[in-house]
Amino acid sequence: MPAIFTDRVTPIGLVRVVEEDGAITHVDLSSADGFVERQRGEAGTSELLRAAVQQLDEYFAHARTVFDLPLRAEGTAFQRQAWQALCTIPYGETRSYAQQARAVGRPTATRAIGAANGRNPIAIIVPCHRVIGSDGSLTGYAGGEPVKRWLLQHEGAQKRAQLDLWSAAAAPA
Repeated sequence: MPAIFTDRVTPIGLVRVVEEDGAITHVDLSSADGFVERQRGEAGTSELLRAAVQQLDEYFAHARTVFDLPLRAEGTAFQRQAWQALCTIPYGETRSYAQQARAVGRPTATRAIGAANGRNPIAIIVPCHRVIGSDGSLTGYAGGEPVKRWLLQHEGAQKRAQLDLWSAAAAPA
């Protein structure tokens, strides 16, 4: 079955959801560079695309914290491992790139983790926005820093991350 997509207006702009062969393969953000050039397949609808849009709507309405959709992201073995690690970061929490590198068993691969996250084809659902710099900075997000900040604030994660940093800074050595 050829790829089909549907676009949805969301609080962070236009989001394009792509299905191919019974799995979600891409969630693209209009704020990301090259959005228009990345059109995949033909506009259409299916039961899976309707479910994906409904789950995204629920996420934006604070009614969903976990997605339940069949996903298929193409990438190298390392990229897929990095993306699987992203799916273990709970809603409302963040991890640093170093923590994600340790989670995949490659503690020195922080830059490679950042590069893999930057190639994540399934934004929001595979939550690369939950990965931040070790110092709490909002580094590296294909959808742009304002969108990353919005998503983290939406989930309540940014405030918790700042509190954790303040607590760590105040903790005795």
